[in-house]
Amino acid sequence: MKATELRNLNKEDLAQKLTALYDELLKLNYQKRVGNLEKPHMFQSIRKDIARIKTVLREQELKQKS
Repeated sequence: MKATELRNLNKEDLAQKLTALYDELLKLNYQKRVGNLEKPHMFQSIRKDIARIKTVLREQELKQKS
């Protein structure tokens, strides 16, 4: 997911994507604890996507205030 793609989405869509990413991260953590983790590189990817979405949400919030 690129930041330019995220900036074109509205707040509700971003919130849905953020929730889905948190769910996916939770599933990966469960798989890691059980010992059935197939894609360990996904942790970093998901965390970066979460950070991108939070950044875009904050940018939109600041635009509305000014």
